[in-house]
Formats: sequence, C-alpha cells, structure tokens
Amino acid sequence: MLDIQHITSGLQFPEGPIACEDGSVLLVEIKRGTLSRVTPDGTIEVVAETGGGPNGAAIGPDGACYICNNGGFEWHDLGGFMLPGNQPADYTGGSIQRVDLTTGAVETRYTECGGIPLKGPNDIVFDAHGGFYFTDLGKHRERDQDRTGVFYAKPDGTLIREIIFPMEGPNGIGLSPDGKRLYVAETPTGRVWAFDIESPGVPAGDPNDLLSRNCLAGLPGMQMLDSLAVDGEGHVCVATLVNGGSTSISPDGSSVEHYATPDPLTTNICFGGEDLRTAYITLSGTGVLVKATWPRPGLALNC
Repeated sequence: MLDIQHITSGLQFPEGPIACEDGSVLLVEIKRGTLSRVTPDGTIEVVAETGGGPNGAAIGPDGACYICNNGGFEWHDLGGFMLPGNQPADYTGGSIQRVDLTTGAVETRYTECGGIPLKGPNDIVFDAHGGFYFTDLGKHRERDQDRTGVFYAKPDGTLIREIIFPMEGPNGIGLSPDGKRLYVAETPTGRVWAFDIESPGVPAGDPNDLLSRNCLAGLPGMQMLDSLAVDGEGHVCVATLVNGGSTSISPDGSSVEHYATPDPLTTNICFGGEDLRTAYITLSGTGVLVKATWPRPGLALNC
C-alpha cells in the first residue's frame, strides 16, 4: 500500500507529469488545454497554452517540452468524476508540439505521417539517441473509431515513421533501462506488450505480426491501462483505470502488483525526488496530483 500525500487539486484532467530538479512538477491539463507547473506548495502556474488536448509530455535533448496533443475530447461529469469522451465537434486533428519552457512559445512539429493524419497522439518517451517513440490512441466517434499504432520521430521535425501497426488503443509507452525493449500499454485490452529494439526506432523482427508479439502481461477483469513509466529495476509501472491505481509488472512478467489510489481515472506516474523514490501520480478524474514513496527507485529518463 502506498502512503499517498496530496500536492494539489483543481487541475483539469492532469496527465503527462515530469518531475523537475527544483521540486516542481510539469504536467498537462487536457481539458484546460495547457502545459502547467505545480510548485512544491501546490501552486498551479500555466506555462503554455497548447489548445486541443495536450496529453503525454517529455523533455527533449534541447531542453524543450515535447507534447502529444490528442486534439481534444467531449467532456462529461460522471458522478463528480471528469470523464473524456468522443471526438469533439471542434476537432482538427492530433499533433506533436514543442514548448519552449522559457517563453511558453508553442510550435507544431508533426501533424501526419506518410500522408496519414495523426489522430490522437497520447504518450511519449525519448531514447538515448535523441529520438522519441510515441503512441496514437486515436479518436472515438459515435459509431466508429480509429485504428492506430506506434511511431518514431526526431524532435527537429525531419523524420517520422510508423513502426508498429495495428494496435488496439495504444496508450502508455516506455523503454527498459538499457533501451533495448519498448513497452506499449493498450487501453481497452488491459495488455502491456514488449518489443525488442534492434536500432533506434527499429523494432526487431516483424512487430506487425500479431502472432509473434510478446505480451508481457494482461490484467484480468474490468481493468484498462493508461500511461506508464519504467522504474530503475525495469518494472513497468502502468496507470490503471477502473481499478484505480498503478500496476507494477516485473521485466519478465512473472510478478504483477497493484498499488491502489482513490481515483478510478488514475492516468500516469513519473519518478523524482531524492534517489528517484518519489512517485508523482495524476488522479485525473478528480483533478488531483499526489505523491508517494515508491518501493523501488525510478529510472532517470533520457532527454
């Protein structure tokens, strides 16, 4: 059980937390359409207005913050919990954005890949070579939804390619400590997949062959998965929906531990603080950011 400590509330569906050296936490507010900073005393400051639906976020090698913008949602209040829904009427597409953390200036890096528009970019992780992997969750409409996958891109806007397709609602994404495995969580299936990486942005074998894919873990019952982080011992720590909390999966998939939180829409986790033992967790349905001491040190991210 985690000893959860409240940091702040009043956030408008927070996601994409990034622990900073000064003790603050950068995060997105999807409903508000902003990249925001939460200071250690709980004060919320807007860093940039991104518009749409800012989702996953990561610091790039140039010190800027790169954001997966999903294009926004319809929003619903479900018994006091904020819930994202279908594609909104004002949707214009998904994108990858770059935010200058000094000025707040927002630039769009990518809106399509090979002539196919990005639908709902969701989560992002940089590798040690300066590129980044990201998922596209897609958008839902009343009678249909998108088929999507996983992409690799360079932050300067010169390269983007789809590397895994199709997937069922790919959401969380992360790399093993040695960078040789890519983990992808699917939201509706409650599964985490593991892909070996042959070289930067190139999965080994044929990742599109569904029968040869490596399923690291699949959660039973009504549990869905959101974004994820990898800790220093290689455990995949994936935010778990409905059964609110964070689920820790060992590198070989043999051990699965659930750490409960008081929000069924627990969407993300990141590590910071001394020895990277502090887990910052976004409770999106209630608009709260909390922290807790994690059982293992976190993993220092590439940037």
